[in-house]
Amino acid sequence: MAGWKNGLHPASMSISVLGVEGANSYSTIGTAWAFRKNSDLEITHVWQADDGFQKCKILNKAITASSGDYLVLTDGDCIPRADFVAVHRQQAQPGYYLSGGYFKLPMAISEAITPQDIASGDAFDVDWLVAHGLKNSHKTMKLTARGLKAKLYNAITLTRRTWNGHNASCYKAEAIKVNGFDERMQYGGEDCEFGDRLRNSGLKTKQIRYSAVCLHLDHARGYVNDETWAKNRAIRAKTQENCPDHDGLGLAQPRQPHG
Repeated sequence: MAGWKNGLHPASMSISVLGVEGANSYSTIGTAWAFRKNSDLEITHVWQADDGFQKCKILNKAITASSGDYLVLTDGDCIPRADFVAVHRQQAQPGYYLSGGYFKLPMAISEAITPQDIASGDAFDVDWLVAHGLKNSHKTMKLTARGLKAKLYNAITLTRRTWNGHNASCYKAEAIKVNGFDERMQYGGEDCEFGDRLRNSGLKTKQIRYSAVCLHLDHARGYVNDETWAKNRAIRAKTQENCPDHDGLGLAQPRQPHG
């Protein structure tokens, strides 16, 4: 939640925030309540029982629980810059979804970064990051590009405009139209598959990877396995052929409380 205190710029205060997780831990509940107490925002905590990597299920629950008409999605291992939500709001456009990116931090900085580093803005300062062990490279342009330079980089980048779970947004009605996320999928391409269906439905994509910035904290990924990747690739291949078998596997299906 420390990152989201940073990412909710005053220009974007008429919003609601949904914190989602795959297990209902007391520490997270306490964090959510503390954040709600110290914020003027509408905060909703959505959770489900821990059953491995089930991101698609919890995202569908969050979409259902959301009260706004526009969805901005990111991941729990990401820290949004102070203007993150404001940029998504400014760039939102009917008929489009927005495709952002992240700046990946090395493990040492990921483990050492503090809420104070985030609140002060130091975590997004290239000189501060280099002083704490980051290897400087052209990739830091994501952190330094602003205004016209960011627009130029968005226009010329060769990076595909996929739906990236760490930094993407669309109108809620569009997510409902394609039945949300495919709950057959675990880790590996599940976000991009959702974006494939949005494009199949007629949406275009807008690149904002140099305008809406978030940091990605490195961490272990014990949930990654070849079997899941193979299954997900097969599902996505069918979606990309514009013939997905998706009925009843997304938003439109019966649900058990906290299941």
